[in-house]
Amino acid sequence: MSNKESKTLSKFPLPRLKLLDSSLRISAIPLSVASLWLTVTNREDNSDYGSLVFSNFIGLKYMVFIAAIASGYALLAILSSWVRCFVLKAWVYFVSDQVMAYLMVTSGAAVMETLYLAYKGDVEITWSEACNSYGRFCSKLKMALILHFLALCCFLALAVISAYRAFSLFEPPVPINQAEEERT
Repeated sequence: MSNKESKTLSKFPLPRLKLLDSSLRISAIPLSVASLWLTVTNREDNSDYGSLVFSNFIGLKYMVFIAAIASGYALLAILSSWVRCFVLKAWVYFVSDQVMAYLMVTSGAAVMETLYLAYKGDVEITWSEACNSYGRFCSKLKMALILHFLALCCFLALAVISAYRAFSLFEPPVPINQAEEERT
């Protein structure tokens, strides 16, 4: 690390930032696991329409898959954050936190679409409202979506922190006017 980089890094409160980073990663684990658990164990039987389980919906299966990846990634990131052997760790975290945040957004959107259709139905394809008959299923699904959204907020904050860490290693770009003045 050059002298300029060490001066730049010394300006920022990195120990507090590392504590916030670790806290957010630790918080994301139980939120993701709880969302996953609520979704997987969500089941309701109706004497008129039969049984409804999460595996009937591709969007819910996708959210379960992403929640499992999110909790595993957060745990791995916490463990690796205390290991000093990674040379380009800031960039690895930057890319993986961005990807994780985007995956969480897409899986949350898939569940929101499923919930919307369960509450409103779709007249054009003759899909009726399911939450009138499966109220407990929809309530648990709403709670899982809220927990998933909270985990998403953790990953969005982590994406901002990792971007700050990765890009604070460099000097800011010099404006064109100032660069021309320095050349002359």
